[in-house]
Amino acid sequence: MGLGNPGPEYAGTRHNVGFMVIDALRDRYGAPLKRSKHQSIFGGARIEGVQVVLAKPMTFMNLSGRAVAPLIREFGLPLDRLLVIADEVDLPLGKIRMRSEGGAGGHNGHKSIIQSLGSNQYARLRIGVGRSEAGDTADHVLSRFLPEERSIVGEVLVRAVESCVALLTLGIDRAMQITNSGGGAFGEGAAPD
Repeated sequence: MGLGNPGPEYAGTRHNVGFMVIDALRDRYGAPLKRSKHQSIFGGARIEGVQVVLAKPMTFMNLSGRAVAPLIREFGLPLDRLLVIADEVDLPLGKIRMRSEGGAGGHNGHKSIIQSLGSNQYARLRIGVGRSEAGDTADHVLSRFLPEERSIVGEVLVRAVESCVALLTLGIDRAMQITNSGGGAFGEGAAPD
């Protein structure tokens, strides 16, 4: 499940990096998101032999739980099979982190999901978008990536797809180890694993 805000006015914004990862997975594995239900668009895919559902809530970020919880129930998906992909202002642009569970960490999308599911026991892939030097977080996450940041974003999307594949094929512990061992942020001399 990749988080973001629906509508063309939000396309390409930092807050929509979860949508971007789902789109990258869709493109790589030929998984059109043609179904619409429970305030989400979604589609099935076979990734490295594993059947998955790729989904994007069509609620706004702060209401993501309204889409996630019904989809989980629809597919009978246990929470340990859910991965939520979202932006993270506490990580610099280029950094990604995977966790097996955790709190909302100030992210309203996660807060809504935790509230709707009644649990924080789901995996998450956090995609660093950095903080604004001006300090206004809302304006920052709703801003588009700068031209000089786009190559870093492209590298991050490749690494995020690889992290999702690692989760599916190797399990959460090994996927976290691979994802989180990247060292520095892309664009700062670190290469993807």
